[in-house]
Amino acid sequence: MMNNNDTAGALRLPAEWEQQDAIMMVWPHSKTDWAYMLPEVRECFYNIIRAIINEKEHLILITPNDEEAENVPVFDSPFFVKKKCQSNDTWARDTCAITTSKDGKLIINDFQFNGWGLKFAACYDNLITSTLFKEGLFNGTYANHLSFALEGGSIESDGEGTLLTTSECLLSPHRNGGMTKEEIERYLINAFGVRKVLWLDHGYLEGDDTDSHIDTLARIAPGNTILYVATDDETDAHYEALKEMEKQLTTFTNTKNEKFNLVKLPHPQPIYDEEGNRLPATYANFLIGNGFVLIPTYNQPENDRLALDTIQSVFSNFKIIGIDCNALIQQHGSLHCVTMQFPANTINNL
Repeated sequence: MMNNNDTAGALRLPAEWEQQDAIMMVWPHSKTDWAYMLPEVRECFYNIIRAIINEKEHLILITPNDEEAENVPVFDSPFFVKKKCQSNDTWARDTCAITTSKDGKLIINDFQFNGWGLKFAACYDNLITSTLFKEGLFNGTYANHLSFALEGGSIESDGEGTLLTTSECLLSPHRNGGMTKEEIERYLINAFGVRKVLWLDHGYLEGDDTDSHIDTLARIAPGNTILYVATDDETDAHYEALKEMEKQLTTFTNTKNEKFNLVKLPHPQPIYDEEGNRLPATYANFLIGNGFVLIPTYNQPENDRLALDTIQSVFSNFKIIGIDCNALIQQHGSLHCVTMQFPANTINNL
């Protein structure tokens, strides 16, 4: 754990709950892994989009630039924007730009996306940010980080100089295997202006393709709070790892050396695919918008209600909205994974 107070300067990685211009999503099409269940997943996407624009936040939908663009729904709303761009898949959290600010000016950071450590094709996804920047979508300076593999789902920021991540993901040999932990940490500090990097060494979800993205396990929230996945079921395969994660979280402090307020999220009952493999369902994969929080639900009334109430207790001034994400979980992701927010003044012509 490194704490360097001299490197931050005016560079800053905003917290997700700060004011936003828009949220971006990538529409599922027949050339994605969703091909076998397009109606189901499109219904889920539709519900997410409708919830966002109903709250009067802009939604930018990336659509195919071929004949499949005709299959994209049109929302009669000034908050809905379509942009054509080729894509391999739909995981906007990991393929779209990560925005920082410096001296009041925005920086559009374009990191390498390599299919979560060379697991999946990413040739089109890796070009989304640069393509949209060249087309004039973004208001800010382009920062080329294409020599460094990093996904948005792998980092959490409190907006005050603390960054939370997981060792399993960022130290994966198929991302930046030629770099040491210290070198990776220095890169994060220089890229994001953070002063403290917290490495979570424990916790995982069966079926997770991302090597334990932090947004599946623990999320930084307002009030110096961390919401984290927990279970008291000793028969659950995750029990020991999540208990070790909880212990480590109790040792973490922010840049002011203050311990975090820790709030437990329930762990969904196991959900399996058709072959009997457990899927990585999690309530931690929620999205924070302008005055609202979208929370994945899994048709588990008791757990779903507990998750919504728990998150409401932390986001007391936010509207809480549940979205059925049973379709999304079939491809090993959830609500936060398919969305990426952009801070205020990031998007041109809104």
